[in-house]
Amino acid sequence: MTDPKPPEVKFVLYSRKSSESDEKQAMSIESQINEMKALAERDGIEIIDIIEESKSAKATGQRPQFNQLLQRITNGEASGILSWAPDRISRNAGDLGSIIDLMDSGKLVEIRTHGQTFTNNPNEKFLLMILCSQAKLENDNRAKNVKRGLRAKCVIGKKPGLPPLGYKLYRDPEDYSKGSKIIIDPERAPFVKKMFDYVAESKLSGRLVNEYLHDEGFRTRKGKRVTLSMTYRIFKDTFYYGEFEYPAGSGNIYHGTHTPIVTKEQWEKANSLLKTFEKTKWGTKTFYFSRLFKCGGCGSGICGDQITNRHGKSYVYYKCTKYGGKGQCHEKYIREEKLIDSIAELINQCKDQNMRIHGRVTREVEKFNTMQRMTLGENAREITHKDYIEYILKNSSNVDKRQFLECLEGQLKLIDGKVSLEPTILKQKF
Repeated sequence: MTDPKPPEVKFVLYSRKSSESDEKQAMSIESQINEMKALAERDGIEIIDIIEESKSAKATGQRPQFNQLLQRITNGEASGILSWAPDRISRNAGDLGSIIDLMDSGKLVEIRTHGQTFTNNPNEKFLLMILCSQAKLENDNRAKNVKRGLRAKCVIGKKPGLPPLGYKLYRDPEDYSKGSKIIIDPERAPFVKKMFDYVAESKLSGRLVNEYLHDEGFRTRKGKRVTLSMTYRIFKDTFYYGEFEYPAGSGNIYHGTHTPIVTKEQWEKANSLLKTFEKTKWGTKTFYFSRLFKCGGCGSGICGDQITNRHGKSYVYYKCTKYGGKGQCHEKYIREEKLIDSIAELINQCKDQNMRIHGRVTREVEKFNTMQRMTLGENAREITHKDYIEYILKNSSNVDKRQFLECLEGQLKLIDGKVSLEPTILKQKF
């Protein structure tokens, strides 16, 4: 009696390329598929499907296509794996264990690689385990060697990775063996230097520095806006005065060989001032006119900001928040004194068309002038409508300002550094 013919093995061609840069071009997916198709044609192997995957095999269970392959073998759809080399199948103990379990159960009959065949034979399974374990060992050693190389690079003063904004990598086109070095970016370094000057010398806030430099043309390497969070990261980065920490949060400080953009004293002064700004709770400084205006350019709100110059004198400015305009508004800043003058001039010009404001101003001016005449006689100096308007805006309480400006029949807007009034539906009297 003859032995029954063994069932025909149905192979799935599995090709994998890691997403990491250490994979060689010779191990690309296309190359693997072409080589194994030629082997299948030579040996008369039936390929029922081709599975491609671009994932690392370091961790267990992290390859969706490989997991699908194991499930198909478990379900009996396939009984063989065709792959370039054992390390394409597994570089970790977990996935290797799943493969061995399938072979022990008889569901995985054969694994065929470019130079070897593995079946449910103790010696062949042991060899498969050795080869996959060797791949894992090489992988682990590679990671250790990379970390050791990065530490050695830090010790000689070269920070690994892409340098921060204001610097760039340079490689000598005539001698690539020298490697790359970090040099100052002539396009962006002046802006970074100006950032620290704005804070250390002019005592500007981080938000204002971001706005000023954006208007002056400061952009990322990709030509995008430098965000506010990126601005604060630049201020916190010690790389700009010659030191760096690697890895981040490790506490390992190294002295770089690159050229500093600012001195350590400038860096410390700017950061001490920024900390002072941060200690002030949001909203502790009231900028009253912020609540009454809209930007005439983009429709956003108007916010106030207080600036102290190097002589210790403080000024209040108002500007567009740029929220409604998606950061594209180019309206000018205006100082509070000029804003009040502009409001007073506007109200004085339109008081005849705005009956409510006209009535209030006229009543208050007549009341004041009558009191002056009664007290000082006919020679008393009388005030004008504009005098009264400026007094209310500069010296009265916020409640009085609100009640006064709410008499205006329209929306106050700031455009081209001046105040305008956009007519709206008349408000009811309060």
